Amino acid sequence: MNAPTDLSMKTDDVLRVELEVFRRQHRDLDEAIEALQGTGTADQLTIKRLKKQKLRLKDIIRLIEDRLTPDIIA
Repeated sequence: MNAPTDLSMKTDDVLRVELEVFRRQHRDLDEAIEALQGTGTADQLTIKRLKKQKLRLKDIIRLIEDRLTPDIIA
């Protein structure tokens, strides 16, 4: 997984594209986890690793969304 290391160096357009890629990867991992759990013979270690990867993606998605969302001063 190619995690963004420095979001400040990337343009908003690049971040939007990366955001969609990471969201798609997150959905794909979710589907893979569900499929493995649905078989009933899933390797628990593999599922655990996929879930950790999914959480890392979720953190990256939040970072990018925070960067793209302008601060609103009330």
